[in-house]
Parts: sequence; structure tokens; C-alpha cells
Amino acid sequence: MPRKTAGPMKSNTFKIKKGLDIKLMGEADKVVAESNHSSVFAIKPTDFVGVIPKMMVKAGEEVKAGQALFYSKTDERVKFSSPVSGEIAEIVRGEKRKILEVRIIPDASNSFANFNADTNSVDGIKKALLESGCWPFIRQRPYGVIANPDHTPKSIHVSCFDSNPLGPDVNFVMRGQEEAFKKGIEILKKMTSGAVHLNMSAEPGAEKSFESAEGVQNNYFSGPHPASNIGVQINKIEPINKGDIIWYCYPQEVVTIGKLFSSGQVDMTRIVALTGSRVKNPKYFKTTVGAQIKALTDANIEEGDNRVISGNVLTGQNTGTDGFLGFYDSQITVLPEGNQHKFFLTDGWLSPGLSKKRFSMSKAYPSWLFPNKKYDLDTNINGEERAFVVTGQMEKVFPFDIYPMHLIKSIMYNDIDEMEKLGIYEVDAEDFALCEVVCTSKINIQEIVRNGLENLRAEMA
Repeated sequence: MPRKTAGPMKSNTFKIKKGLDIKLMGEADKVVAESNHSSVFAIKPTDFVGVIPKMMVKAGEEVKAGQALFYSKTDERVKFSSPVSGEIAEIVRGEKRKILEVRIIPDASNSFANFNADTNSVDGIKKALLESGCWPFIRQRPYGVIANPDHTPKSIHVSCFDSNPLGPDVNFVMRGQEEAFKKGIEILKKMTSGAVHLNMSAEPGAEKSFESAEGVQNNYFSGPHPASNIGVQINKIEPINKGDIIWYCYPQEVVTIGKLFSSGQVDMTRIVALTGSRVKNPKYFKTTVGAQIKALTDANIEEGDNRVISGNVLTGQNTGTDGFLGFYDSQITVLPEGNQHKFFLTDGWLSPGLSKKRFSMSKAYPSWLFPNKKYDLDTNINGEERAFVVTGQMEKVFPFDIYPMHLIKSIMYNDIDEMEKLGIYEVDAEDFALCEVVCTSKINIQEIVRNGLENLRAEMA
């Protein structure tokens, strides 16, 4: 059924048929609570693909919220700023002195750096975004990296829902932030010669928080995960060819951009969903980018051996409670670790397949008879790496018009011509997360795809 939009543009509806919804226990209740005070915050250069940081501050130095901490070695204009005001506590380094974290101890004043947020020209907009550290919120396809300020994108896409396991309800998260979102969309519209696409769930009412945006292209998606992945949405709306550049971001990032141009300050406040079967009281928290995760999980996790993930179970990072909320994350997931051995006759590989506790795409287990059942899954991958063989399982969960097995193999032996022919410009690592779940070979497919994209980008530079 056609939908009406705010503005002259016509809406489109797309149905995703291939994919897989993994229903887990521990969905967040529709309640927003203030998180405990985080005693330390951190910005992690490892959150930014391909960025080699060059420090602009030293340990012991005082900074304001929005003040630059480091810039990208490959483009000095792209800066990364502090989410809070306070003192630089430590610059954490790893092997070969690689910078892993810049930690800030917040002060009580939470003072902000002020920026001249000029909206009269595209150059003025880009300058404000670059100087304030808000530019990294804008990423591009192909490659899934921070956008190049020198480019003008074909279009800009904003994914307005989350179909990942236990993903936050974006419509709920955005309540009360409509004006800042509208302002952010107005800014994005000035940076492209094409359309700004709002890609929303086709579920009734899912567009409520986005109705204020005008002059945009509304698109509606239904079907299983990965319906919310930006790569899937772009593939269905305007597939990327060699030479095309499309920018994208997410609603809370648009809100941060909108607040910058409304107040001249960088407000990295974020609503985060604390989810997972090991969380006593799953709910939403109001916090800030880079907060220490223990400030959100304190006294709210079941005892035992747990895995704490910044992000979702498919693409998030295992940080533990001492880790920090990722720059692009709006979810924390806590699951039981899967480090216990399973007896092969009862719940292992030789079990008769009668257990209702096992989730599987295979009809050898009865999970396919209970499509709405929620599972308390752990992190056990039930096996080790083995021969990479054709099973046909990946094609069932990969909604692109691409042969995933062939593309992965071309990446593994680094045949760039073949990678291009097989559609590598349309994908990012996250698009292969479900392929990794159903892969009987237990291969780290997302890592392979990410490395392939980086090799391709270096070759094309």
C-alpha cells in the first residue's frame, strides 16, 4: 500500500526475503534510566576503519567536550573529539605503540568548546563538522570508512530501525529528539546533489519519530535481518557501481549533528539499550559516547562467566565491563560464555536433534517448528575451523544478488578483478555476519571481508 510522505517525494516499500531473525532472551524494556556516573571515558581509534591517529593532546592536559584529541594521519582535517570535559588520564598503547584508547577523567563542570556552525554554505558546514569531531559520524560506501570531505555523494542514507538480535527500538529511542533530528537532516540535504533517504521499518507506527523530516525520500523495509543493514537498503534502492559514492549515518548520529548546528556545541549524549539473557533488568540508559560499560551494567548482571559486548551479538566487540561504549554503538549485550564442553550424545554434534534449547537453521533440530521461540544462547561456536565447503546455507541468509561463497573465496586469494565482478563494492563486513553464523566451516568471514575491502581500497588509492 502506498504511503504518504512529508514533501513531494514518493515512498517505496521493499520486502527482504532472504535472512534470519535470531530471537534471544533479554530484550530491553521500554524504560529510559540515567546511567551511573562513569568515572572515565574513552575514544578508541580502533573504532574507525583505516584511521592512523596522530595525537593532539598529552596525558594530564585539560580538555573541553568537543575539543579534538587526535586527527587522521591520512587527512589532517578529520578530527576526533572528546565526548566530555576533563583531564586526559592516559593514552593506552598496544603492540608497536599502536594507540588503542584515549581516556578522559570527566570533571563536574562538563564545559563545552564552541564552534561557528555556519549553515550558509557547504564548505562552512563541512568545516564545522570537521573541527568539532562530528565528521566521523558520516561514513561512505563502498568500503564502509569515514567519508572523504572532498567528495559529493550520489545520495545519503539513514537507516531508521535495527533488526539485529535484541536491537534497540529506534522509534522509542528517538522520542523527544525529533527537532534535533530534523535539523540534522536539513544539514545532510545540503551536502548531496541527490536525495536523503530515510529507510524505515514497514511495521505500523515505526515512522512516528521521523515524520518531522521534510524533503526526504521515505523507504520502507520488511522481512528478517539484515533488513536494517545499510548495505542491504542501498542494494535495493540504488545498487553501487564502481565509482559511485554514497554516504550514510544513523539517527542518533544525525541528532548529534543537528545539535551542533543548533547550539554550536558537541553533545554526544546517547540512548543505549542494555540487553541479553544475563542482564537482570534489561532497559535503556541515557549515557554518553565512550562511557565505561560498568557504569551501565553495575549490579545488573547475573553472576557467572559472561561475555559483555559493546554492540550486538553479530558485529559487536567483546569489551568486558571494564571496556568502553563504542563510538558507533547504541547497544550493550551480555550473554553467557560458551567455554563449557558439551557432551556429544546429549547436546553436542552427535545428539539426536530433539533438544528445544538448540537454535539451528537445519531441520535436524526442531527450532524451525517454533519460529517465535526466544533462546538463551551462549557464545559457543560448537566446533573449530574446518574445510571451506559449499553447503548452500549462506545463500539463504544473504539478500544481495551476489554469490557470497564465490566472493569470499576471491577475497581469500586476493583476485581484485574477480572481487569487483562479484560485487565487493556493494558490501561491508557486517553484511556477512549471518553468513558467519550459518557457516559450517567456522570461518571468521567478517574479518576476511574487512581485510579484502582494505586491500582493495589501498590498491585503488
